[in-house]
Amino acid sequence: MSTLRTQCALAECIHSPRFSYGSVKIPVSVKFPATIKTLHQSKQSLALTRHSTHLVKPLLSLPMSDSNSSCMDGAYAEIVVVRHGETEWNADGRIQGHLDVELNEAGRQQAAAVADRLSKEPKISAVYSSDLKRALVTAETIAARCGGLEVITDPDLRERNLGDLQGLVFREAAKLSSKAYKAFASHRTAQDIPGGGESLDQLYHRCTSSLQRIGEKHKGERVVVVSHGGVIRSLYKRACPKGRSGGKVLNTSVNIIHVSDEEWTIKSWGDVSHLDQTGYLMSGFGGDKTSG
Repeated sequence: MSTLRTQCALAECIHSPRFSYGSVKIPVSVKFPATIKTLHQSKQSLALTRHSTHLVKPLLSLPMSDSNSSCMDGAYAEIVVVRHGETEWNADGRIQGHLDVELNEAGRQQAAAVADRLSKEPKISAVYSSDLKRALVTAETIAARCGGLEVITDPDLRERNLGDLQGLVFREAAKLSSKAYKAFASHRTAQDIPGGGESLDQLYHRCTSSLQRIGEKHKGERVVVVSHGGVIRSLYKRACPKGRSGGKVLNTSVNIIHVSDEEWTIKSWGDVSHLDQTGYLMSGFGGDKTSG
């Protein structure tokens, strides 16, 4: 698998997403000073939880990615950020948010495929995940294939809480919950959503703080973080604050970020080459602005 790299200037990240049926690659190299500090603290202390895993038989034998970490040193952590596999609600266009929806059969196959891929790449030292089932089961599948690791769950990696919109089909949301939809569609990043929903700022600060903590703990190591579309879009914004959108975050896409004390560097983005042989729902819901 060949990889093209686009050097991004300090003031602006410019890249051209390349879409194909089997893969989406947006390889970039981005460096920015870590000038953003956490502005919001969690309302309550949430403990990390470890989950044991069992071996999952791989569905495919896939070629090893060229995203190796042979030149890693102790200055940064290489964090492989993966979106969860598909759910029935993804396929139906239904808004999930904090609701705990399980993977469908396609999602389980996607999880097995990305797990098989990562098991053939450089060693994974730890696996972290949102505590929502769709992410956790994806993470457990990866952890089992990568040496039987335990999954460490962190609620700060959850999807954005979308308040009264949760459970609604997106195309019907404006009619069924107009106030919540108007808040969701607002360009004000501090706008929260009626029904206990979060603002984009709240989502940004909790998930970027979580990834920074993980990076500080695992310098010189390669770790996996399984999360959600809205979270991953926020992580992209942290690494490339003045650049264009990273595009739609597809189910089980692989996104690699180098996290150090001073900067975040995007090594590659949106790689779903491991799904070449399985196929996946190109129009799958979420992973873009519909995720928050």
